[in-house]
Amino acid sequence: MSAENPNSQQAVVSENEIVQQRIEKIKFWEESGVNPYGERYSDRNEIGESRKKFEEEEVKEEPAEVAVKLAGRMMSRRKMGRTMFADLKDFSGRVQLFVNNKVLGAELFPLFQKVDIGDIIGVEGTLFRTKTGEISVRVKGFTLLSKIIQPLPEKHHGLTDVEQRYRQRYVDLIANEDSMKVFKQRIAIMREIRNYMESLGYHEVETPMLQLQAGGASARPFETYYNALSTDMVMRIAPELNLKRLLVGGFEKVFEMNRNFRNEGFSKKHNPEFTVLEAYEAFGDCRTMMDLVEGMITTAADEVIGTRKIEHANGNVIDLTTPWRRVNYVDLIAEHTCENWFELSLEDKVAKAKELGVYCETNWEDDEVSHAVYDKYIEPLLIQPTFVTRVPVEHVPLAKKCTDDSSKVDVYELVINGQEMAPGYSELNDPFDQRQRFEDQIKMMEGTEEEKSANIDEDFLTALEYAMPPAGGMGIGIDRLVMLLTGAETIRDVILFPQLKPVATN
Repeated sequence: MSAENPNSQQAVVSENEIVQQRIEKIKFWEESGVNPYGERYSDRNEIGESRKKFEEEEVKEEPAEVAVKLAGRMMSRRKMGRTMFADLKDFSGRVQLFVNNKVLGAELFPLFQKVDIGDIIGVEGTLFRTKTGEISVRVKGFTLLSKIIQPLPEKHHGLTDVEQRYRQRYVDLIANEDSMKVFKQRIAIMREIRNYMESLGYHEVETPMLQLQAGGASARPFETYYNALSTDMVMRIAPELNLKRLLVGGFEKVFEMNRNFRNEGFSKKHNPEFTVLEAYEAFGDCRTMMDLVEGMITTAADEVIGTRKIEHANGNVIDLTTPWRRVNYVDLIAEHTCENWFELSLEDKVAKAKELGVYCETNWEDDEVSHAVYDKYIEPLLIQPTFVTRVPVEHVPLAKKCTDDSSKVDVYELVINGQEMAPGYSELNDPFDQRQRFEDQIKMMEGTEEEKSANIDEDFLTALEYAMPPAGGMGIGIDRLVMLLTGAETIRDVILFPQLKPVATN
């Protein structure tokens, strides 16, 4: 991580020398009567708030002197005779330190010169503006709070090894301002979502992550064993069925924002542990949920990002300006293939699919070929926000059928930037229809990995027999939403500690 080429023996030696020098400095500090890993540093000010207060004082005719007590990591330093300039950073921002021999004193100034880039220090002094206009702290005292040993990445290049950025996120956050910015935005996005949901009267709840059986989606779960109960358990793949149980119990607007776990592969768009928001509203339907998710995403964009036009590295500019397009599944497929697609024979559909670059199994039926064309060819073309509605019933076992066509379900799939962001349903509350759908779903899983964990949740069917009100429901992947709003290229850029393959050991 040093400025030298990390692949060279010289660089390794250089880093080892730096580490050894800093270990020696620990001894120096201890011999000077200073604990290099200090105690509580109370009554400190945040750098961002201190800068704001100083700027407010500046507008007055006779501004007051702003005394500050700050703590953070020293990110740079440069010496000019008997004066040193340094950069101090905390979570709220940065500020320049002005360290002068006369102001700090002949005893402390030499000690400050022993502080390394990366050390965590506390400083006391007053804010002023230099001749170049830089807000700075005239340092009158300092305290070493934590001594760094390992060298930070070189200043101008940061931590450039992508794998290392994910494995040592703590270094990435120190060295890369862009990474820190993304995670601050993620925190703010989640906060705005909660504020938005609560403003509409939704109640946030928590449901179990450790369950007797997986439900609410078709996915392979992580399996474990509960010693105290002597029983097999799974990590949840979705909170849906428990949230619907709450509708039966009398909750009318409910949401949960928490983790799901799916024992599947990982890629730029998938992580086996991921954050999801699911929401359900009694007496609503899928159109209720369309309005909800549209308002929620645009609110987060307005309040956190400050724009509804999001630029992505692939050149796409996502325009979240409302209203978003709503188009039914059949019309969309015909639009992107041919007008008479659904009148074609199975053989002609397969031939057309192959022309579009879509792979088809030899034993697939009509609806499977059509859905493969939608999933692999059409969905990646939907860059601007699009609600795809009225999906074939085979693909959504937990939604109500359309009243005018029992072969379709009253749902939407929100697609943005070529990927599904949020499904929403008019929820199925007929226990007899639900049982049949579960049974059909299990038959469709025959011969697949998902079949091993497929089951019918009898307690959920019993809950429906106590009468669940008609309702709308939706889910949205928070990780993908953060990718959308920040322009991140991979899901690993928006998860603090993404799943990675273990490091090989000799």
